[in-house]
Amino acid sequence: MAIRLRALLTVLDDALRSRFARRTVRWLGILAVTVTGVVLGLLIGGTTTGQLGPFQAEFSLSPGLHGGTQVVIPPLGSLTLDSHAGPERLTIRLDALDQARTQKLVSDPNGLEAASASAFTDAQEGITRAVVQSVGAALLGALLLSALVYRRTRRVAQVGGLALGLVVASLGTAFATFRGDAIDEPRYDGLLVNAPAVVGDARKIASRYEQYRGELQRLVTNVGKLYTTVSTLPVYEPGDGAIRVLHVSDMHLNPGAWDVVRTVVQQFSIDVVVDTGDLTDWGTEREAAAYAGSIATLNVPYVFIRGNHDSAETVAEVAKQKNAIVLDNRIATVGGLRIAGIGDPRFTPDKTADSNDLLEKRRLFDTGNQLATTIDRAGGADLALIHDPAMAGPLAGEVPLILAGHKHHREVSEYNAETLLMVQGSTGGAGLRGLQLKEPTPLAMSVLYFSSGAKLQAYDDISVGGTGRSEVTLQRRIVKKPEVTPTPSPTPSPTPS
Repeated sequence: MAIRLRALLTVLDDALRSRFARRTVRWLGILAVTVTGVVLGLLIGGTTTGQLGPFQAEFSLSPGLHGGTQVVIPPLGSLTLDSHAGPERLTIRLDALDQARTQKLVSDPNGLEAASASAFTDAQEGITRAVVQSVGAALLGALLLSALVYRRTRRVAQVGGLALGLVVASLGTAFATFRGDAIDEPRYDGLLVNAPAVVGDARKIASRYEQYRGELQRLVTNVGKLYTTVSTLPVYEPGDGAIRVLHVSDMHLNPGAWDVVRTVVQQFSIDVVVDTGDLTDWGTEREAAAYAGSIATLNVPYVFIRGNHDSAETVAEVAKQKNAIVLDNRIATVGGLRIAGIGDPRFTPDKTADSNDLLEKRRLFDTGNQLATTIDRAGGADLALIHDPAMAGPLAGEVPLILAGHKHHREVSEYNAETLLMVQGSTGGAGLRGLQLKEPTPLAMSVLYFSSGAKLQAYDDISVGGTGRSEVTLQRRIVKKPEVTPTPSPTPSPTPS
């Protein structure tokens, strides 16, 4: 009797497992058909066209793991905005100017402003059409694919219901995570000379949704000017009293770096260039004489502090340049900013500098403390220049901004609510050493935007693909006052250069 009971239970267990397995496989198949149909529907029917200011524009919704919005502006490049999360990506492509509107732009001085005034409304309408059309295309794609696969009304209905749920959930995620101020911090990819025309000036900083309207209109206006002129690229006019500072560091004798620096100085209307050291590699007089001469070609003030690869001869050659200001434990007012600076206490061109050594740490700390004392006696400064971030500790709380280099890697951190530490990458792409790596080191620099009151408002991190590359990326960052006082960051442990 027990044997028969066990056999019966075994049969029932096998049947239940088989039924569960079949049901699981069936629903997995339904899910696969649904997702495939939705994706195909979006790819095929998720695009619509319309007017965006003076442009013919294409609006599309497509599958994307990280969401966001991309504005493609041929041939200038593209802007990427962290506007929302979710599995769908919005792409807006600005194509040719409307011929009738273009004629008005050329003949009417106010035509451009009139044509771009409706940009915000046009964008809303285009995005709405794209969303509605994409929803329909996604549902239709899922239904058609399920009809081809199953040929059963019940299965098609199940796929349709599941597709509707997926679409509603993804759009709900996008709306719930929408960031209206994403336009403040765009990521630009394209040609460096076009960056100011597309991204614009950071003279007005706000996190209000209404800024989206104004920024979009300015974007369309500026691109419109570019398309309707054969003169130089348009650049936003500087704000009243705005101060633009270009931060470079660790040039390491890369001759190609000067071309990029000059382009940025011209295109971004830079007022002051600050260099946090390592202009040369071995610090020889011949190196410095041949390389430092390019400083004068920038035609703007060039504030320099010595790095651990810069010798006394390097400093002397820099000081010979008519526009150069060398700081070593002193403060100078340049371009409306009180800039403090001190050179690296070491000269180690053989790359023996080790900031993790206890004696080296103490030496660097003492040097930072010297500059902090100088700043305190002088009544304060707007920013401080050091080479090695390990020198920053004593300066926390003394200045609102510390600029450093040495690590060949860009980092931004807060010491406390009063002091921001910005470590620059290598503007020279680490020099010859950059060629020894599997991937070339990108040329890094930053444009800092100060208000007339010498407060940092925003900055653009610029990366030019390393030697042998031409890719350019610009990431706009807005400096916002923290709502709460953060925990002081530990002193970074830099890698010696």
